[in-house]
Amino acid sequence: MSKVLTDAWCGGRATMNQMPTWEEFMVPTLRVMADGEIRHRRDLCPLVAEYVGLTAEQRSVTLPSGQLLYENRIGWGLSFLAIVGGLERPSRGRYVMTEGGRYLLDRFPDGMREGDVNAVAEDPSTPIRPYEPTTRSATKEVPTAPAEAVSMTPTEQVQSGVSRIHEDVAEELLARLQGKDAGFFEDAVVKLLLAMGYGGTGGRGSVTQLSNDGGIDGVIDQDVLGLSKVYIQAKRYAGHNVVQRPDVQGFVGALAGKADRGVFITTSRFSEGAKTYAEAVPTRIILIDGARLTDLMIRYGIGVQVRETVSIVEIDEDFFS
Repeated sequence: MSKVLTDAWCGGRATMNQMPTWEEFMVPTLRVMADGEIRHRRDLCPLVAEYVGLTAEQRSVTLPSGQLLYENRIGWGLSFLAIVGGLERPSRGRYVMTEGGRYLLDRFPDGMREGDVNAVAEDPSTPIRPYEPTTRSATKEVPTAPAEAVSMTPTEQVQSGVSRIHEDVAEELLARLQGKDAGFFEDAVVKLLLAMGYGGTGGRGSVTQLSNDGGIDGVIDQDVLGLSKVYIQAKRYAGHNVVQRPDVQGFVGALAGKADRGVFITTSRFSEGAKTYAEAVPTRIILIDGARLTDLMIRYGIGVQVRETVSIVEIDEDFFS
């Protein structure tokens, strides 16, 4: 923790001449949330700014995008704390303190870094989870925290930041999908597959009737005449509700006599038994879990929109040749 911020906590308020980093905002955020109240991010940010004593001038500093700098940094801290279990999101944009947050306050009363949190999270007896983007994709490297990115090139910092933004958006995408009705979810996955190119030139997709669909939630015609079809099963499950082998078996049974392939999409995840069955059965079944679903939605622009475009330039060698 910076000496400026540590000294500022004496007496309960800050008198600062330097903006805290996103990591330095985490302990003040937890202290504000220690009363157990549920707060929306827009209400929480000013309270944290007041707690650390940001001046009016500091509160007015903006990023090139127009977002207030202090809100951006507090937002990074909120996202991190929610991922490791220090805060919980009971609903969109709202946060509440958890047992993990109280643990972090007791363990790091004067400030903490991302590395500190991951170090204590190695002990399985603690209520804290490590920050692991690998929970969404085992092939991705853990992004470096913004405050620790001094050794990274500017381009690497941008890419790392975009990766973190996508992870936060992906989490909210799942919450939104789980909060909608089954018909909305089925329509969303059909739109996603069409955006991915399934349907071909002149192809089309549709959601089946909600009643008596025989285990088929959507159909995509790969050609104008509908000679080739993609059948879809969509399960809008909460994260703890794992899709089991019998669910996949039921989908395969629904495909009998219709097709030899299908796509099973869920907002949760598949059990090992379900995966093993899908790999072994003659019918070709593609399983898409919540993590892969949100990755695809972000990649193909379904349920998201571009908030900001960043142009990275380099020297035009042809101009100087």
